[in-house]
Amino acid sequence: MPKRLRKTFLKTSKVSSVGKKKPDYLFLGLALFLTLFGLLMVFDASVVEAYQLYGDKFYFVKSQAIWAGLGLMALMGAVLVPSHWWQRLALPLFIVTGVLLVVVLLPGVGIEVQGARRWLNVVSVRLQPSELAKLTLTLYLASWLARHQRLLPFLTITGLIFGLVLLEPDMGTGVILALIALSMYWLAGGAKKYLLVILVVGLLLAGGFIVISPYRFNRLKTYLDPSSDPLGASYHIRQVLIALGSGGLTGQGIGRSRQKFQYLPEATTDSIFAVIAEETGFVGSITIMGAYFIFIQRGLMIASRLQAGFSRLLVGGITVWLAVQSFVNLAAMVALLPLTGIPLPFISYGGSALITSLSAVGIVFRASRDQK
Repeated sequence: MPKRLRKTFLKTSKVSSVGKKKPDYLFLGLALFLTLFGLLMVFDASVVEAYQLYGDKFYFVKSQAIWAGLGLMALMGAVLVPSHWWQRLALPLFIVTGVLLVVVLLPGVGIEVQGARRWLNVVSVRLQPSELAKLTLTLYLASWLARHQRLLPFLTITGLIFGLVLLEPDMGTGVILALIALSMYWLAGGAKKYLLVILVVGLLLAGGFIVISPYRFNRLKTYLDPSSDPLGASYHIRQVLIALGSGGLTGQGIGRSRQKFQYLPEATTDSIFAVIAEETGFVGSITIMGAYFIFIQRGLMIASRLQAGFSRLLVGGITVWLAVQSFVNLAAMVALLPLTGIPLPFISYGGSALITSLSAVGIVFRASRDQK
């Protein structure tokens, strides 16, 4: 973020008009548009897999529609909660998340998929605590940083959640959490020299984790040379690039993706943007990226208009979280970053991520209504 943006966060907002501002309906509308578009694309990308696995081409989209409905209820609930109440709820929610992140690691309790234990079954519903951590860490850090900027407690708070997520293991989400925390520390006025040291140490640790993990090391190699193992480690990124290249200017047309026919891995989750690009082309891809850009810009604008303190840090942190996650997913799809397994906010299939993101939108929308 530019230096000018940080100054905007650190000084008290000056608003010329008196009284409450109008709620930011464009911010809300873009989130709802992306969610509805996501439902369409989840159905589109999953229809082949759903029919082959379950004999029901609507299987995945029905689940996603239920999650979207619950997410909209959570959004409306968040809109009803005054912004300052979240400061009181921050610590209890943070503690609950920490407990869930410990419980998910317990053998026989956490659900293990492909060597990672990231999910819990709660009343027959699969919950991913690391997605909840994105919101609750942001809430608690906003509350804590509004009163303190001491480095050691900040590192302890962040390191606790980061470490638990890394044990699942889920390095992609761990990196997102770390970037959220560092951004909020910076926006709160934290010392630059400490941030630089943390970034250097973090990069060294990340490099170490990649080297000692064959799976992550293979991902890095395929990022550097996508043609190195076309039927093995490079298969995923090659299929993504084929989908992007097949889209051309205006795309193959909605519903006419070829890559979704069992060629493209994770077509409904991490790689759903590849299906979007194949079917809507460059024009559709730029439109979706533009929607994210305006959504993020509106979030930052809302934050800059709030009084310095908890609410501004909370809205700024939520916006940074969704911005970083969107960037990481989209950058991986165009081979600017290695594949990370990070979902695209509002669009990718997944209940925990969708409900958490829509809850965050409700918090920001309420803050836009409360600003003076």
